[in-house]
Amino acid sequence: MLIKIKNYITYLYLLIPLFLITGPAIPDITITFGSIFFLLWFYFYERKHELIEKNNFFYITIIFWISLIFVSFFAINKEKSFQDSLIFIRILLIPICCYFVFLSNLRILYYLSLFISILVVLISIDSIFQFYNYSSKEGFGKDILGFKSNWYGRLTGPFGKELIPGSYVSKFALIGYVFFLLNNNLRNVFWIQIIYLSSVLVVTFISGERMAFATYFLGMFVLLILLKENRRVIFFSIILGLITIFFIYKSHPFYNDFKVIESNEYHQGLKIEKDIPCENDIDKVCTKIINIQPNFIKVISNFSSSAYGEIYLLALEMFKDNFITGIGINNYKLLCETNEYYKIKMVNYECASHPHNIYLQWLTEGGLIVFFAFIIYLFTIVKLIISNVGLRKYKIISLVLILILFWPIMSTGSLIKNWYGVSTFFIIGVALCISKIKEDF
Repeated sequence: MLIKIKNYITYLYLLIPLFLITGPAIPDITITFGSIFFLLWFYFYERKHELIEKNNFFYITIIFWISLIFVSFFAINKEKSFQDSLIFIRILLIPICCYFVFLSNLRILYYLSLFISILVVLISIDSIFQFYNYSSKEGFGKDILGFKSNWYGRLTGPFGKELIPGSYVSKFALIGYVFFLLNNNLRNVFWIQIIYLSSVLVVTFISGERMAFATYFLGMFVLLILLKENRRVIFFSIILGLITIFFIYKSHPFYNDFKVIESNEYHQGLKIEKDIPCENDIDKVCTKIINIQPNFIKVISNFSSSAYGEIYLLALEMFKDNFITGIGINNYKLLCETNEYYKIKMVNYECASHPHNIYLQWLTEGGLIVFFAFIIYLFTIVKLIISNVGLRKYKIISLVLILILFWPIMSTGSLIKNWYGVSTFFIIGVALCISKIKEDF
């Protein structure tokens, strides 16, 4: 009976990358059932599994979870902190479920990499379609499925109202790339790899998600240095991607059909004027004032008064006042809104839902206790990848996946939240599995 259920849930785990496109609900339900089954599987079927006998990853995961529960005793809002800490175990168990139960078989991992490569290609095509479905008045139009962005200058792709196609492909693309590495003898695989990797670089750029572009480019650069046997592919992928981006930047009207009226570091701080056909007389030209994302250099040079600057500085202030146990898990927005001392520090913006950086969030909401537990957790993942018996190239891919997820100098979502947490820890689990691959097909 347990074997049959395991097979069914394995199929569901294979579909998690697709479920993530639909929103947070279906992935959350899937991993919740997976976590419950894992506990039953471990207790009734494999009580002496290598999970306990051969490594300490399970123990470190539980210690990290306990640290979240412990600091909740000192939280500003204890009920909220306990609630979010306790149910976070379903997300923390995702890598363990992947690594030891659902994705441990090479054949399953092969099909997962194929499936993800197809999804990345389809999302890229859809995003490029939306990018070229553009007008000066409305910005990017509908994608193939009919979704349209409500934020001028950002793409949705097939994600509905969510502005995350760049983030999705930047995180999952290298898992799809594993499929091509496993099939190095395929006809024209050299050029297919180049087109695949360079297309993702282009999509992260046109999506308007700066962190997605920066982290994917960083990952490609690290692969260029370390992945010696595929260095030519990586090099030509980067060159082709950058050349394509250059021509897009020079030719696409989004980057050229406006005049700058005002530029500051604030949220939507770049005010531009665009010429559009007049509604009552299309032969005449009217103007439209639009606010879009601020210039990157402007943000960096005036970081403290930018949106992320105020959010980060407030988080650090909260950490300094509660540096051992933090303010409580998922308590950032609550404390910002209810404590006048902190609220007035958000001069130009509303209180954010979280500190928008993984490391700052653990420091602020969990203090040094949770922060160090998290660092040990990450160190354990890296150590496990390196110590696995897989081929060197797959270990490098796995480490780069972790780098893309946890590069410290970037804005991020909250790991406590369903979609971001599920996607992040699912990729951790897949990275651990990839590092065990011993041979190509």
